[in-house]
Amino acid sequence: MPVALDLTDPALAAAVHALGRRAYAAEAQLIGSDAIPPLHESLAEMCARELRWLGTFSADGALAGFLAWQRLPDGDLDLDRLCVDPPCFRQGHATRLLTAVLRDGPAAQVGTAEANLPAIRLYERFGFQRVGMSEPPGGPRLVHFRRAGLSRVMALDPR
Repeated sequence: MPVALDLTDPALAAAVHALGRRAYAAEAQLIGSDAIPPLHESLAEMCARELRWLGTFSADGALAGFLAWQRLPDGDLDLDRLCVDPPCFRQGHATRLLTAVLRDGPAAQVGTAEANLPAIRLYERFGFQRVGMSEPPGGPRLVHFRRAGLSRVMALDPR
């Protein structure tokens, strides 16, 4: 069951940062590029971000994954980062985190590297649709996704 993470707790913040580094290192290897901004972010930079954090834990109580997001002025969610510790891949942590954050049906946006096929498949399973591409200088090509909010979908088809 995902739980809110309080990054004002120094030990928890350090655990989140370390897990993120491991997860982004695995992604860098997968996509063939280490130009992933959070991979190079300091602990202080990560903690200074105005994000909400949710985490999952393994059976032994260790942090296994986290999702960080912010609510945009229009009410939509911007999913900033979704990380799972590599030893915990394919155990449902990312699915549980997305389910918890999206359960009330908000509209949301997210981006990932075009070569990160596992992330793309996950977002598409959650109803995200591709809305664009970008190529940051020196970085991997990114795919941008949006997911319509439940209220917007219901307004289009009120069955």
